[in-house]
Amino acid sequence: MVRTVAVLVLGVTGAIGAGAVAEESDAAVTRGEIPEGHRLVWAQEFDEPGEPDRAVWNHEEGFKRNNELQWYQRENATVENGMLVIEGRRERLENPGFEAGSKDWRKKRRFADYTAASLTTKGTHEWQYGVFEMRARVDTSEGLWPAWWSLGSARPWPGCGEIDMMEYYRGMVLANACWQKKGGRWAQHWDSTKTPVGELDEGGDPDAWAGRFHTWRMEWTEDRIDLYCDGRLLNTIDVTKTFNPDGTNPFREPHYMLVNLAIGGMQGGDPSETDFPSRYEIDYIRVYQPVSSDNE
Repeated sequence: MVRTVAVLVLGVTGAIGAGAVAEESDAAVTRGEIPEGHRLVWAQEFDEPGEPDRAVWNHEEGFKRNNELQWYQRENATVENGMLVIEGRRERLENPGFEAGSKDWRKKRRFADYTAASLTTKGTHEWQYGVFEMRARVDTSEGLWPAWWSLGSARPWPGCGEIDMMEYYRGMVLANACWQKKGGRWAQHWDSTKTPVGELDEGGDPDAWAGRFHTWRMEWTEDRIDLYCDGRLLNTIDVTKTFNPDGTNPFREPHYMLVNLAIGGMQGGDPSETDFPSRYEIDYIRVYQPVSSDNE
C-alpha cells in the first residue's frame, strides 16, 4: 500500500514543490526511526517510477570537477523499484565544448568515454542543521566514486564549505568537511577520515559489504558535525573552529545537497577493467530537524 505523508518543511529555502510530500510505503516508514526531539521535515522515498522529481532535483551536465572521466547527463538517473538509481555507463559522447589546444581539461577532451549523473537541490532546497540520513548501496568496483554531500551557497568553494556525508573510492569510505584557510583563493582545510570497507563489514569481507544497503547519517548542530555509517561514528568536526580567513563560518549557514556518481579523476582510480553499467542505488534520503528549531 502506498500512502501520502504530508511533510512540513522547516529551515528550507527556495521552492517547495512536490518535495514537500513524501510518498512512503508501509515498509519505508519502518526503515528508520525519528531521532528523539526531532521531526521529519523533508524526504525523498523514490516510490514514483520514472524521472527524479524536477521540483526537487536539478542535474549537473558535462565535465564538472576533479578531472573526472564521466559526462554528467540527466538520462543516467531514474527511479525504479522504490530506489533512485544512478547508472555509470561506458559510452562515448562527443564533447560539444571541445576546443583544440585548450588548457582547460573540460574543453581539451574531444570525447567523454563514460557517462553518469549528478543530482542537486541547489536552487530548490537548503538546510541549516539537523539530522540527515541516506540508505544506499554503492558499487565498490575500481574507478567508481559515488558520493552524498553538501555545499553552502553563500560564497564560492572552498569558502562555502563542503560536507562529505558519504564518499567512497579505492576501497575507502570517507567522512569529510572542507573550508577555506589562509594562503590564497583555493587554499583548503580538510578534516577527513578514511575507513577501509573491510573494517566496516562484520566479517571483514569488502565484497559482502558492497552487496548490502547501508545507512549514512549526519548530525549537524551549531557546534559540531558527526558523520556515521551504520551507526559507527566515522568523524566529528568541531564547528567552533571552522572559520574562513574572512571570519565567516560556512557550517553555520544553509547548505544544499548533492548525490552523484563520479568515475576516475583525481581520486576515483582506473575504471578501464570495471564492468559497466554500474549502479549507485539510493533507497531514501531524509532530513530531520529539532521540534524546537529556530527555523519553525
